[in-house]
Amino acid sequence: MPGGGLSSAARSSRRHPTPSTPEFWSTWHLDPLAAVLIAVAAVTYGWWVVGAARRGTRWPWWRTLAFVGALVLFGILQFGIVGIHDQDLRWAFVLRLALLFFAVPTFAAFAAPVSLLRSGGPARLAQAASAALASRPARVLGNAVVSPLIALALFCVLLTPFSATIRESPVWATAITVFVPMLGFALLTPLSEPGILRSSTFVTMEFLLAFVELMADAIPGIVLRITNHVLDGSVTAAVGQPWFPSPLRDQHLAGDLLWFIAEVADVPVLISLFVRWQRSDRREARTVDALTDEEMAELTRAHLQRRG
Repeated sequence: MPGGGLSSAARSSRRHPTPSTPEFWSTWHLDPLAAVLIAVAAVTYGWWVVGAARRGTRWPWWRTLAFVGALVLFGILQFGIVGIHDQDLRWAFVLRLALLFFAVPTFAAFAAPVSLLRSGGPARLAQAASAALASRPARVLGNAVVSPLIALALFCVLLTPFSATIRESPVWATAITVFVPMLGFALLTPLSEPGILRSSTFVTMEFLLAFVELMADAIPGIVLRITNHVLDGSVTAAVGQPWFPSPLRDQHLAGDLLWFIAEVADVPVLISLFVRWQRSDRREARTVDALTDEEMAELTRAHLQRRG
């Protein structure tokens, strides 16, 4: 190579396939749908906090802070550079999809909006929410063995040509904005709400099975990363910015992000299961402590007869 310089192709291959930090935080656009959703959620949550205070319930400040965190993260994903380029770039699309499914619902679940609704919201709406949590679909979704399978199925779509259709469609972009955070919240809320209790034995089995299945969430990210051809069939390079990567490099970066996020997202689910196990264990301990000696002897006798 004359003069030891780099060819344009070599310089392009060394180019980082993501925006610089200043560009990332200075690029914004208005998403009217997201703005409306944020405004409605903020007003509703604040109204319930005020209602709880009027009824004499002191709502923890850190739960309100968690809800603010969920709204801020949602806003960054919708208004920022990820929301601008998610139809052009696989890594932006995967980052938005994964964080809307994992991170935003996690912050929202820590905010415990259902418990707040019971404390400060309309009574009929609180009753409807409690009934929904006690329903069979909620019990199925609240099973930590089922929710990782739903996440795995969702992200396995990225390994098919259908993912390009979803990524490039404005209609699908709107559906993802609304329904993906709702799905993530529906999966996580039964694990985090204090009103959902199961036996400690069931939770222990659930914990062990979920620990194995949660590791499987990283499989789509690994496949995206190690595959050396474009899985979704969309091989036209995105244009518009000098740092835009090639389709294959874009796919590899998307795989890296999904792999990392899926592994980190396991932590809050496992924490929720551990908290649920503690609640169930304390509840069963109180039940046993409340028994008389005669009742305890009868239970022991019945147990021995079943085993015999």
